[in-house]
Amino acid sequence: MEHSPERELKLAADARFRMPSIYGLGGAAVRSAPPERNETTYYDTRDLRLARWGASLRHRPGEGWTVKLPPEREAPFLVRPEIVFEGNGDAPPAAAVELVRGFIRGEEPSPRVHMTTIRRRTGLHDSSGRLMGGVVDDAVSVLDGGTSGSSFRELEVEIADETTPALLDALVERLRQAGAGAPDQTAKYVRALAPASPLLPEVEVPDLGADAGAGNVARRAIALSVIRLIRHDPLVRLDTELEGVHQARVATRRLRSDLRTFRPLLDPSWSSALRDQLGWLADLLGDVRDDDVLLERLRHRVAELPDSDERDPAAAVLATLEQERDAAHSTLLEALRSRRYLSLLDDLVAAANDPVLRESASDPASDVVPELVRRPWHKLEKRAGKLGNSPTDEELHAVRIRTKRVRYAAEAAEPIVGKPARAFAKAAERLQDVLGELNDAVVAEHWLAKWGRQGRSLEELRGAEALTASERSEAARLRGEWPAAWERLADPELRAWM
Repeated sequence: MEHSPERELKLAADARFRMPSIYGLGGAAVRSAPPERNETTYYDTRDLRLARWGASLRHRPGEGWTVKLPPEREAPFLVRPEIVFEGNGDAPPAAAVELVRGFIRGEEPSPRVHMTTIRRRTGLHDSSGRLMGGVVDDAVSVLDGGTSGSSFRELEVEIADETTPALLDALVERLRQAGAGAPDQTAKYVRALAPASPLLPEVEVPDLGADAGAGNVARRAIALSVIRLIRHDPLVRLDTELEGVHQARVATRRLRSDLRTFRPLLDPSWSSALRDQLGWLADLLGDVRDDDVLLERLRHRVAELPDSDERDPAAAVLATLEQERDAAHSTLLEALRSRRYLSLLDDLVAAANDPVLRESASDPASDVVPELVRRPWHKLEKRAGKLGNSPTDEELHAVRIRTKRVRYAAEAAEPIVGKPARAFAKAAERLQDVLGELNDAVVAEHWLAKWGRQGRSLEELRGAEALTASERSEAARLRGEWPAAWERLADPELRAWM
């Protein structure tokens, strides 16, 4: 399996388009490769779930199987993970299907589109031969049932590591002057499908106008988190970057928080059952994410140690933690392969598109939503008011959890309330960050103490103690910072909209 990002910008072109010279735009040489012929078969479910999520699964003879995941971010050009698997064209490899399982869930992919592409590539290279950027001119013929079907043409501006924004703009401008259309990031597979009506996403995020009902605010909040969870499912499985688990965990936590915030609008038995199921997944994701945070933190602490007599023994701490993290991720993967998880995703997609609402959900959002945010705020205010001059770490952790719930509620209200809700959410995020860093330092200190009680050598204990001292110092600093963040959040002017 090979994993690399694809970066490109697509433009439409018709049969009359002639590739212009790109000499002089940058680089020392322009090279044109001989035309290539590619035969490609795209696989998808009957209801085109991969296409609707912005993903694809294809096979090309000589290249094997390729999974393209949804774009990583909104940008003028396409940036998307591309994973290649070995295998013939008989059936998709199990590993490739598992990678897109979160999108297709209980369905199985089958051939949907076969196309022939004649590819002409022109590249700009520097004096050492490195690619600085280029243009791919693709003429595509789509076969329908073994006979010739539709055809189209598209240009792809290839973006290399050395491609500067100025060069990208110059390439696009040269192509537009020669008759190319405006940038269009529609994937070949979707263009080949040529659906009679626009291909709608499986989970739609409702727009919230001035007259939106309160139920639509709840639906929007649920939909955004369901999308976040499913889009990051492949990254959790790949485990090539920490952000996959992080974002999936955020999605589950936010979903559980939103189901609590909007509980007065939701069917109670339905929302409680969904929260319970999400709790199971959140715990599994949390075990991995907590280890990731602790591991990243202690790696940084080890690197900071000035004395090699402490730094080298402290590396034993990291080895133990890495093993714990790998074991937690293996347990998570087993869960992601289970029927229970796929059933949960089905339930979440249904919840995002059609949550089970009470009659009160039809009331105006402008009247209902501020009150829904005020409830968790009052609980947070009451909890914080009980803190003495020297609150315990456990008490501050409880305040952090309630702060996060208030923040999520305010962010859900932002489309209705606007800037006041956004300002309040930012203040809550600041307090959450301070208390989160404090909790991370406390957790690290406790973990190091537990590690040291498991028969370590004197040298290893000395290294662990050096790390512990750093965490104690950091915790002390953060305990002095959180009151200012709380005072900002508690400012009455900041919540006048509630």
